[in-house]
Amino acid sequence: MTAQQPLTYDAFVELAAADPAVVGLVLKGSRAHDGMVTRHSDHDLYVIVADDARTDLTRFAGHRTDRLDLVVVSLTEFRAAGMPGFERYALARAQVVLDRLDGGIARILADKARLGADEAFQDAAGLLDAYANSLYRSVKNHRDGQALAARLDAADSVRFLLDLLFALDRRPRPYNKYLEWELTRHPLPGWDTDTLLRAVDRISATGDVVLQQQLFTLVEAAAREAGHGKVLDAWGEDLDLMRPALRKA
Repeated sequence: MTAQQPLTYDAFVELAAADPAVVGLVLKGSRAHDGMVTRHSDHDLYVIVADDARTDLTRFAGHRTDRLDLVVVSLTEFRAAGMPGFERYALARAQVVLDRLDGGIARILADKARLGADEAFQDAAGLLDAYANSLYRSVKNHRDGQALAARLDAADSVRFLLDLLFALDRRPRPYNKYLEWELTRHPLPGWDTDTLLRAVDRISATGDVVLQQQLFTLVEAAAREAGHGKVLDAWGEDLDLMRPALRKA
């Protein structure tokens, strides 16, 4: 294609569909999320080629414009993409454009959308500890008059909290751009979406200590129910600082 005639999404899909080496096409990003497309949205497309196949489409590897981004990979590489990694959520919510494997491409995407039980448990344990650490530092810094540090630690805690809650549900956490989209369409079990989003918003913006402590009581209950009591108990008496302060009679 010339500079006057850039490669379009539709033209490339037609070209790829005519190539027998291509076993799948997968669209990710905003165009794979209903209602998220803007005038700035491009098409992010995975081009999946059969292992050991030869194709001229490899010349498009790394193709990137403001309208079309292409990733050309082998089937084996596609299976490994985001497992683990930042790309996992994007592929978990991706759309199948072409599947020549009788549903095989769709099954690969479904596997990326669901964390294994052991994987999720181990991830959640580490994330719970990281969340507690940031929360503890935020509350302690607030107590000691370190306002900026308290807010920064609160913002850090929100990041770990969201990773944790999705890990407890065996799901990859969405990118921030898609957080509201994801929770609106696929709520986290046991959590009211509006309440959670409001809490995350306020804590990130203000470091509200009382709200952080109130939220921790819900997180603690969910974590203990999921079998992570040992992680929490390892904090000992420091848990008292994370929990709502007891009111004196």
